[in-house]
Amino acid sequence: MKRLNFTLDAATVELLERLARTYYGGNKSQTVRAALESLATHVGHDGWVVAGYTPVRLEGRAACHTCGEAHQEGEVLFRPVFERGVSPRALPHIPAEPWLDCPRCVEVQLAP
Repeated sequence: MKRLNFTLDAATVELLERLARTYYGGNKSQTVRAALESLATHVGHDGWVVAGYTPVRLEGRAACHTCGEAHQEGEVLFRPVFERGVSPRALPHIPAEPWLDCPRCVEVQLAP
């Protein structure tokens, strides 16, 4: 833990106290942390980023998540591996639906 000293205007102090009471059992530190995490997510600098891809041999038909092209059983597509990270393209949540990309779309994503 580290103690920080800074000055807030009266309206901000009132808002912090109200949010802390309502959502975080009066814990102002937890309230500030949640607010900062939310801000980071909303400005697109924090979230889930694709760290790499793992190959998947299709056991049925599937479509590429990115381009929508159809693929047949036996073809190899790639499943993204997500990790928490910083990027303007970060996703706020890991997608719940299946996500497979074709080799062409993966190549585009990995290009410098």
